[in-house]
Amino acid sequence: MIRIRGAKEHNLKSVDIDIPRDQLVIITGLSGSGKSSLAFDTIFAEGQRKYMESLSAYARQFLDQLKKPDIEEIEGIPPTIAIEQRSASHNPRSTVATTTEIYDYLRLLFARCGTPRSWAPTKTKKDGTVVSRSGRPIESSSATQIVDHITGFGDGTRMMILAPVVRAKKGFHKDTLEDLFKQGWVRARVNGELIDLRDALKEDNENPLKLHRHKKHSIDAVVDRVVIRDDDESRQRLVESVEACLRIAEGSVVVSVETTTNGGTGETPVPPNQKTWTDHAFSEHFADPDHPEISLSELSPRLFSFNSPFGACPNCHGLGVILEFDMDLVVPDMDVGLLNNAIQPWKKNGPGGMIYPRYLRRFCRAFDITPSTKLSAMDEELYTLLMHGNDAPGALKTRKQWDGVMPMLHAWFHKTESSWVKDHLHQFQHEIVCPTCCGDRLGIPALHVTIESKHKADMNKAGSPTVIGRPDNEGTILNISELSRLNITDAVRYIEGLKLTKEQAVIAEAIVREITNRLRFLESVGLEYLSLDRRTATLSGGEAQRIRLATQVGSGLVGACYVLDEPTIGLHQRDNDRLIRTLRHLTDIGNSVLVVEHDEDTIRAADHVIDIGPGPGVHGGQVVAQGSIEDIISTPESLTGDYLSGRKKIEVPSQRRKLSPKKAMVIKGAAENNLKSIDVSFPIGGMICVTGVSGSGKSTLVNQILLPAVKREVMGSKTKPGKHTRINGLQHIDRIIEVDQSPIGRTPRSNPATYTGIFDQIRKVFTATKEAKIRGYKPGRFSFNVASKNGGGRCEACAGQGTKKIEMHFLPDVFVECEVCNGKRYNRETLQVTYRGKNIADVLDMTVEDACSFFENHPKILRFTECLRDVGLDYITLGQPSTTLSGGEAQRVKLATELGKGTRYDGTPSSEHTLYILDEPTTGLHFEDINKLIGVLNRLADAGNTLIVIEHNLDVIKCADWINDLGPEGGDLGGTLLASGTPEAVAKTKASYTGQYLKEML
Repeated sequence: MIRIRGAKEHNLKSVDIDIPRDQLVIITGLSGSGKSSLAFDTIFAEGQRKYMESLSAYARQFLDQLKKPDIEEIEGIPPTIAIEQRSASHNPRSTVATTTEIYDYLRLLFARCGTPRSWAPTKTKKDGTVVSRSGRPIESSSATQIVDHITGFGDGTRMMILAPVVRAKKGFHKDTLEDLFKQGWVRARVNGELIDLRDALKEDNENPLKLHRHKKHSIDAVVDRVVIRDDDESRQRLVESVEACLRIAEGSVVVSVETTTNGGTGETPVPPNQKTWTDHAFSEHFADPDHPEISLSELSPRLFSFNSPFGACPNCHGLGVILEFDMDLVVPDMDVGLLNNAIQPWKKNGPGGMIYPRYLRRFCRAFDITPSTKLSAMDEELYTLLMHGNDAPGALKTRKQWDGVMPMLHAWFHKTESSWVKDHLHQFQHEIVCPTCCGDRLGIPALHVTIESKHKADMNKAGSPTVIGRPDNEGTILNISELSRLNITDAVRYIEGLKLTKEQAVIAEAIVREITNRLRFLESVGLEYLSLDRRTATLSGGEAQRIRLATQVGSGLVGACYVLDEPTIGLHQRDNDRLIRTLRHLTDIGNSVLVVEHDEDTIRAADHVIDIGPGPGVHGGQVVAQGSIEDIISTPESLTGDYLSGRKKIEVPSQRRKLSPKKAMVIKGAAENNLKSIDVSFPIGGMICVTGVSGSGKSTLVNQILLPAVKREVMGSKTKPGKHTRINGLQHIDRIIEVDQSPIGRTPRSNPATYTGIFDQIRKVFTATKEAKIRGYKPGRFSFNVASKNGGGRCEACAGQGTKKIEMHFLPDVFVECEVCNGKRYNRETLQVTYRGKNIADVLDMTVEDACSFFENHPKILRFTECLRDVGLDYITLGQPSTTLSGGEAQRVKLATELGKGTRYDGTPSSEHTLYILDEPTTGLHFEDINKLIGVLNRLADAGNTLIVIEHNLDVIKCADWINDLGPEGGDLGGTLLASGTPEAVAKTKASYTGQYLKEML
């Protein structure tokens, strides 16, 4: 048992509880009731802290230390690991494979068992573009291995030992021949013909061999001519000759073996018994003996790292993309005069506004056009010259020098060291795939190391746009970038079917086991649709959390306590069973698993349930019920028990809003990521749910296509929408609001009062009091951000923070209450001004619930506090730091803010038609909170607005007016519109998983 006594962290009311170990324990309750305070701020913090304290003081200084939770006693707690609900890394170098450490094992696999191949071009276009490459395997051999190979040709074999000194290079090469002669070599092979250097160098002219200057030539020094004998003397001679070759030719040897033909066929038959010479090339580096410049200095894991200069593409430095100026953003309007800000980066009030318009005037004078000439009025050749300069194809031919707008922007961006200029220019750029590595992130040498499998990969998905030399393009031979393009399921099949030699199989056994285990765990948490090279920045919070869960499961740790925060977020009902099996696996191997969760399936699968409540915030912080599901259901005070037993439920609406497909936004040909060129309709004026299994394309459709397109149309945003043909019906939208899970503030100074904007109104209320007028106080006096010297009233001892940080070096930093203001944030004079008996600090400490009655006569404040109350946040205080709000709470603060903005002071809706886009608004919400949320969403829809909600929660889905269901699976097997219509219509669609689950609820 984990035995806890007197837990008082945050709103916990001296909680005493015994939690069973090595079991799946679910902690549930209303949002803000104290679940996270118990699970993360008490159990995780204390387990982590106790483990840290077992380390030396020296080791502790390098680790983030957690403060001791407010608790009397805790016993039996194992080391704890938290897997929290937070956004994935925004580092563009972080991918699914790197996060799970699969990529580290893949690098090791390719370094130890990969086949290096030559990337020497075999065919090129006139412009130098490579059409095909050699792809022949290249090996590294020591002198001993080369001699062993030579003696293997058999007794009596005649051969020449050659040192390749020139390979396919133009010129007369007199210096090379003289150099060989000085070293004591008397014979050479030039373009396949043997010559005597003594004769060739008799004549003193610059071209002794009569070679064509502009043709490519190959020259080998003849180091020895031998007949193989099976004795020590012969072997010693071979060793000396081979070592001499390696020295002269920088690690390369060519052995030309005499063979006797037995007659040939074809266009030029070879007579029988004719002597011919066959070349066998060797290298002590990984080098192509025919092209010594094609060589690998080493075959090590760092060669395959796009985070290392040894492996990364030299152009994009391992990012796979580069920034390029976007013509549509540089010139958004062709019907504007050239000097009337037609070139947006050079507009008059920008950083280049003084210099660059002069260049444009010079251009106008040179080509006899007026400064007000519209770009659309220019002929095509002149416009191409203006934008791209003299060297651009299709530009007007002229002797007058003009560099071009785009090249000048490019030069300006790369020359400037000003961050202001960089930020200004950045808004006119977009990412394009790196033309050097075609998005593979690695250099050409790394891309030419391959492994082979019995399983064929789909080269339409995995194939590299880079020209790779290999024996076939069937999908059995892949490089590391192509393997990373496979989704989890395909990667497992490919790795399990690897073709390895006996020696390689021994080396690779442990590596392959680690890779397949980790891939299998990703499958088990419902992420089989993700490709290994998917950027973690593009993952949802739920996907990122499940990747961290799979990584932990893959580590095989035993005897730990895992604390998870809503792992079912972003997971379709269909995939819940797999996730529960993964959590069960953790307990089966001897771990304790504590999960903060609201999903009914997961709660019912628990060994032990703890219900925290009875209400949120100050009304919560107590254990209402605990034990089995039956214990929870039989406790009348438990809201969770009410919903699990069916005593309470979220009702299906008796009637839905009638939406007309004629009045709708329609996306045509959506083809971004895995979307299969689908047409999707979003009727105006109701609540629309976008549903489907994880990875089916919901976020791509809404967040990457619709949202940027509407922002461009309505707000003039510069973000480019994802691939689609067109969007009809955007004229129905006046403004757009995106309500997501990102934090509402990054510092403790941000709070619900500042975010909603009511703090400005509250400060005006205090400024209007009699005492404030007598003292001449302005609104700035009541801000904790304004210094005293600027007319502010904050406490200068703590700079308005209320606390002071004391650095403890080997211990965690301690935050102590400011002894001057006692945590009030303001100086004494400011706190003497009161309104209705409360000073400004008292107001910031008020809950939303209290503020509603306190400010009932101030409609501008009341409007927002009532909206906060309506979304279920009546328990938070107005001054609660934003950094302490959960993702779900932050999302509801945004929703309440927008709800307040969309309402007039008299409570009637504003006339603007707003499009709201919400991404999983039920995150962190209890059944009771979801009921309130549905009421708020209905209020927005009743006011004539359109809501598009990405959601998996069936209670929300069944209350929608319209559903667009994508699928049928995730990744490549998704991206199709399975069903579109009312929930009743979708429930009849057999191919829809959402429909099947809806059927039971309706």
